[in-house]
Amino acid sequence: METTNNNAPANSIDDQFVDAIIDQLQPLNPNLTRVQISEMVGRSTKKTNDYTIMVAKLNKFGKLPGNPAAIAADWASKMSPNDWLSEIAAAGPLVTININKSKLLKEVIRLVVEQKEKYGCSKEGNGETVVVEFSSPNIAKPFHAGHLRSTIIGNFLQNIHRALGYNVVGINYLGDWGKQYGLLAVGYDRYGSEEQLKADAIRHLYDIYVKINADAEATPTIHDEARLIFKGMEEGDEKALGIWKRFRDLSIEEYKKIYQRLNVHFDVYAGESLLSEAMEKQFKALEEKGLLTDDKGARMIDLKPYKLNVALVKKTDGTTLYITRDIAAAYERFQEYKFKKMFYVVAAQQNFHFQQLFKILELMGYEWANRCQHISFGMVKGMSTRKGTVVFLQDILTEANREMREIMEKNQEKFAEISDPDMVADVVGMSAVFIQDMSAGRNKDYEFAWDRVLDAKGHTGPYLQFAHARLCGVERKAGVAINLDANLDLVTEREALDLAVAISKYPPTLRTDWWWMARSNRRRNSRN
Repeated sequence: METTNNNAPANSIDDQFVDAIIDQLQPLNPNLTRVQISEMVGRSTKKTNDYTIMVAKLNKFGKLPGNPAAIAADWASKMSPNDWLSEIAAAGPLVTININKSKLLKEVIRLVVEQKEKYGCSKEGNGETVVVEFSSPNIAKPFHAGHLRSTIIGNFLQNIHRALGYNVVGINYLGDWGKQYGLLAVGYDRYGSEEQLKADAIRHLYDIYVKINADAEATPTIHDEARLIFKGMEEGDEKALGIWKRFRDLSIEEYKKIYQRLNVHFDVYAGESLLSEAMEKQFKALEEKGLLTDDKGARMIDLKPYKLNVALVKKTDGTTLYITRDIAAAYERFQEYKFKKMFYVVAAQQNFHFQQLFKILELMGYEWANRCQHISFGMVKGMSTRKGTVVFLQDILTEANREMREIMEKNQEKFAEISDPDMVADVVGMSAVFIQDMSAGRNKDYEFAWDRVLDAKGHTGPYLQFAHARLCGVERKAGVAINLDANLDLVTEREALDLAVAISKYPPTLRTDWWWMARSNRRRNSRN
């Protein structure tokens, strides 16, 4: 049987069944290639059948030769059940197909046993590079539940693309530059403690940040002090840079501990501060392209013809902004990685920023601008860094660990069998935190609530972990090797067949999940 997807997993179950359908469709459509025919075949969204053939998609390759319902009826009458396909029928403009469940069960078991943890992986990426920028906290500020969303989604994108054969570069693009670090320096002069800084740098710097913001509300001239310090940083002032570098280094060390606990890894720790030379080059490129306009000493790009207002790229005092640094970062990354795709996993409140950024890159003539994609997500409400209402992720994970350990200790017999209860409680606790976040829906905001985070009942992370542990226990205690030659026609239980169908959907789901995520963002941005 000829396969339609040469980069799919070896003997992909989904592709085998699609190929069986195409084998019967192609003689009915001799002018179409197998790949073209495959575009008409898809998984059914209804439980009553497995696949559908969408006749109307013939329009993509030329004018329909007749009424779609009549064509569907003609095709269905000329197709025949075989070892792969059990039922074929017309349903209006569709041909509905049910597959041979015994064949499915046999193929699922064979491939899972043969491929083990590689089941579902493919080589469709062909080694091309995908860059994923995610997590990206601001230094000297706490890693909180809001950062967790970007971290979970970004890590998900990394894992999927690696499984699909891409070379993935995960970048933690730290917010380590800007006036806020001048503000923090002013605050440290007032409230800093060397002893507290060494004991818990992030928490101490956060406390200072809250206090100095409160002071600045009462005394706005504090902001002028902060601007002067940041201007000194951009001009290379050694004292200002020395304070900033210390805060940055201490922050990164604390963040690395959290990422290690979360089992999240980055290939590169980058930052806005590393882009001084690149910014100058891109600023000159903007001037050469005639994209800059002057407004009382400030430099900006007029994007009103594209309904994107104006983008300020340099203030009147000569300091830069986020978008200036993002232009430089995008250019540098393409020069280094020649990426096929670059994903920015950043909250939805930055949608407009990225629309401006991508349009500027396009106007600069960079042909790779359309390879950049913003993957947005909703906000975790009820927290503010400036107001001091943030809940530290470390505190969330520690509390989740304590709660899960209490639950585990209720069954002393099972608890005694655990060799490292603290590690198990930590993993189960993190599962609780991760799953409650994902269950909110990627683009939906939600309010932070402790009872939601620590819930272990129903469709939660702990429930998934406990179910997995039970299944592993059944397999371990059964002591029966899998027999690939067993007569699977004897398996008639609906639950077993449904499970086989679910497992068979994993490879195609892996191949389409990231695409749907990116597509949903493109559609959302096009409406803004």
